[in-house]
Amino acid sequence: MTQRWLDEEQQRTWRAWLSVSELVPRVLDAQLQRDAGISHAAYVVLAMLSEAPHRSRRMSDLARRANQSQSRLSHTVARLEERGWVRRERSTDDGRGNVAVLTDAGWDVVRSLAPGHVAAVRDAVFAPLGPEQTRALGDALVAILERLDPDHVLRVEDAVD
Repeated sequence: MTQRWLDEEQQRTWRAWLSVSELVPRVLDAQLQRDAGISHAAYVVLAMLSEAPHRSRRMSDLARRANQSQSRLSHTVARLEERGWVRRERSTDDGRGNVAVLTDAGWDVVRSLAPGHVAAVRDAVFAPLGPEQTRALGDALVAILERLDPDHVLRVEDAVD
């Protein structure tokens, strides 16, 4: 069987994707480190909690929504607990699982960071694109998601960054 390599356009697109997928998180991390001394991963946890009913989520659900392993999420939540922005509680539903709860101080942090974070996302991702390019990028990413996660198990479509 002959190996089929990426064609020139696919290679250009793939390499651009690799660079963008490395640089965007770095830019967002830098903005959040500068503004609050936290990582983008920690901000995503805060944001996912801020959007939840009662500002709380089961740890397993939060891990999926924040795209973190259970172990990494546990460390992230521990750091946020140290700052008083999150607390862990036993689930009132079944008493077995743990939930993470965004504290009032954590809510204040999210509200103060969100405008700068949105500006950083807009500048890094959308400023170089026109409306048609934005739509094409969104369509392309959704098509890739459909291929990688056809059952919608891994993605969170209602998450807002």
